[in-house]
Amino acid sequence: MEQLVVVGGGWAGCAAALAAAKKGLAVTLVERTDRLLASGLVGGIMRNNGRFTAAEELKLMGAGELIAVADAASRHRDLDFPGHRHAALYDVEKVELPVERLLKNHGVKLLRQCRAVDVVNRENKIEAVEIARNSAPTEFLRGQYFVDATGTAGPQARCSRFGNGCAMCIYRCPTFGSRVSIAVKAGAAENKILRQSGVPGYFSGSCELEPTSLDSSLLSRVREEGLIVIPFSPQTFNAQKELMIQIKACRQYSSETYSHNLILLDTGAIKLMVPYLPLSILRCLPGFERAVFRDPLGGSRGNSVRFSGIIERDRRLMVPPLKNLFAAGERAGLSLGHTEAIVTGTLAGHNAWRLSRGLEPVELSRECACGELIAFTGSQNIRGDRTGVVYSLAGGPLWERLQQRNLYSTDSGAIAERIKRLGLLRIFDAERV
Repeated sequence: MEQLVVVGGGWAGCAAALAAAKKGLAVTLVERTDRLLASGLVGGIMRNNGRFTAAEELKLMGAGELIAVADAASRHRDLDFPGHRHAALYDVEKVELPVERLLKNHGVKLLRQCRAVDVVNRENKIEAVEIARNSAPTEFLRGQYFVDATGTAGPQARCSRFGNGCAMCIYRCPTFGSRVSIAVKAGAAENKILRQSGVPGYFSGSCELEPTSLDSSLLSRVREEGLIVIPFSPQTFNAQKELMIQIKACRQYSSETYSHNLILLDTGAIKLMVPYLPLSILRCLPGFERAVFRDPLGGSRGNSVRFSGIIERDRRLMVPPLKNLFAAGERAGLSLGHTEAIVTGTLAGHNAWRLSRGLEPVELSRECACGELIAFTGSQNIRGDRTGVVYSLAGGPLWERLQQRNLYSTDSGAIAERIKRLGLLRIFDAERV
């Protein structure tokens, strides 16, 4: 029997597995696709706004390994662009394998192309996850503790019903099958999240262009500078103005600047900061005459639909009424972003270890950015249908709250003093043998 089973291999699932394995738990990580990191393979933005503070806090608390991997893979650092300060852009093509090596070095067992399809739940305690691998008969993976880090994007039918059809995005739902939330399978409460229009879910906030499809001078410029802001002509703006912020999960891209400009970022691919943009419009812009989308393949019509529902959890990331289940990443509340996923995953894995030792799971103090992230996004989890806002450390109400409460800082010394004062220094360190 495994001590901890983590379902979902994005940043959150990897963080949960790593945090528990560092403390000595036997951990199996179940990932339905053939690659780790999920949306981390198309994201690439770190250390912007409040994420800088949270990243430094994680390092001080002893959970800086994944931050270090992202930092090492950075193509550009300390970039300012609309709505963002001091951002780092990691290379989405180079970040995955170092994460895999890190997990394996700590003894995490990886099961890829393996879907969790159901659970065995007795008296509010999960005993096993039913898993399916390709065409083989299902089998049961038993465990003592579990983390649901399955995310919220897809499946294909949801994108077709509430978006613009399956756009064959990074999640590749038809190829590897739709995701299944083990929390929902175990009977946890799930809340439906609606856009302002009343439609469930939000669109991912960006696309990727194939670099070689851009004009060579444009490509050279974005490679050198890291980002380019290209004003839309009035005709282009009018043609695409319906693709505005109401459908986007990323609230830090809600300023008018993103309505009137095309913003490109260099993350190995060329990141296009719009949910989608028809090729007929894009190819009218200088330098984009031969442009093609790399992700999603249906870039002219849409991207993945996410955040159509979240599960209820407490500030320890435990999922009531279940006694041995934790939530992480997008499953753990209305928070979006790689850093946010690492924060929630780390606490979920750490608290699974605490339970295994007969210790009470802990909450992170709201006097630090990481703790405020978990408390603030969890407090929004109310029963019933609602119109939601997706929060991040880099934009929207949570970012504003961090500034109001003086929790945002780029002063490493001040951050260290706060973490020490709160008694959180090195709490996630590896258990000494």
